[in-house]
Amino acid sequence: MEAAVASNGRVALVTGAARGIGLGIAAWLISEGWQVVLTDLDRERGAKVSTVLGDNAWFISMDVADEKQVAQGVAEVLGQFGRLDALVCNAAVADPHNITLESLDLAYWNRVLAVNLSGPMLLAKHCAPYLRAHGGAIVNLASTRARQSEPDCEAYAASKGGLLALTHALAISLGPEVRVNAVSPGWIDARDPAARRAEPLNDADHAQHPAGRVGTVEDVAAMVAWLLSRQAGFVTGQEFVVDGGMSKKMIYSE
Repeated sequence: MEAAVASNGRVALVTGAARGIGLGIAAWLISEGWQVVLTDLDRERGAKVSTVLGDNAWFISMDVADEKQVAQGVAEVLGQFGRLDALVCNAAVADPHNITLESLDLAYWNRVLAVNLSGPMLLAKHCAPYLRAHGGAIVNLASTRARQSEPDCEAYAASKGGLLALTHALAISLGPEVRVNAVSPGWIDARDPAARRAEPLNDADHAQHPAGRVGTVEDVAAMVAWLLSRQAGFVTGQEFVVDGGMSKKMIYSE
């Protein structure tokens, strides 16, 4: 960003925010006047990204599956800003290479569930008292794979399915003071804006999508921002699917 956006005093913690959808969410919230704390395991990239985003961005390194790091990170946020208004759980371990069931080992399975499911639970646990104080909100990033899985992504699909269940449970446990919702992206081009501009998707890419519309990080970021806004004050315990009209049956290229 060329100049810092005037802060409205609200503070959001966004995990996995050094790239892709997390970065898009952080940038969108900053454009609306939020102060955003970005977390990521990549210290160097996270620090660079927060510098680019401007004065309303602040970075801390955090493994969301490590309760000690989560507790310490939340304490740092409170020490720096004195409040916390929103939590966006985006950090996740994906299945980029589609690990077959025969190749799936328990260590990998446990790590995926630890980051994708235990992480949001730990973050909600440690953030809840401060979110309650300001009528805050939580948005968990799930996935359409929780309902219409792709081949060989058992760990990812199971973790995101569990995250949807966790979202519904938290909405009841933390309500009415804290709203909790989930956003499930479908086919999203999650590359950074520069990469998308340099190599746009072609007609063949779009043709593989049932409705011909491949989403962007901004599509997801806009939905997350709305769920954190006062305009969504009556919305909790819901899943919002951002998939551009995909049918339940995925279409794969040859």
